Amino acid sequence: MTRRIPLIPTLIVAAAVAVMIGLGVWQLQRAKWKEGLLNQYAEAEKLPPIAFPTLPMKDAQLPLFRHATGICLRPTGKRTVPGEGATSREPGFVHIVDCATGAEGPGMSVAVGWSKDPNAAVNWSGGPVSGIIAPDNVTRLRLVAATAPPGLEAVAPPSLASISNNHRSYAIQWFAFALIATIIYALALRSRWKKEPQV
Repeated sequence: MTRRIPLIPTLIVAAAVAVMIGLGVWQLQRAKWKEGLLNQYAEAEKLPPIAFPTLPMKDAQLPLFRHATGICLRPTGKRTVPGEGATSREPGFVHIVDCATGAEGPGMSVAVGWSKDPNAAVNWSGGPVSGIIAPDNVTRLRLVAATAPPGLEAVAPPSLASISNNHRSYAIQWFAFALIATIIYALALRSRWKKEPQV
């Protein structure tokens, strides 16, 4: 008996499985890239301090987790983000001051301190500051100050543990989806063949 395989459904399933496998391979490549990035950040923590960058930089050039110093000429804005204190390690709010550093450039964002109150007073008018460079969702980089002004607690320094690398688990999921889709289609074909009249 010749068992016929439907062309269009088979092509659709094959294309879907191929896409899933491709996404799994892509996630493995992302995992390798992320591991290299984390190693780069770990090494940056051991390097001597640098001047906080005040010119636009490409993503690959961002000196995250590097000790740095900078000068806030004048505050230009304030905002808060969720975060932890260096001593208490409790959830609360990190107070960020956006600064001008000169006539040109993106300026500098400084995480000056932490408190439980998002509306706490920030008694800081700028000046020299040192700390560790961390990612910032608004300005890409911010300097987490090593000390805090009166009334605030120092911010918990950035940790590599905060950067997830779950690309391998995503890859396994995509490969599992591809396998499941293949099994389901094979069972569907088997059921169809059983219903076909015997020749």
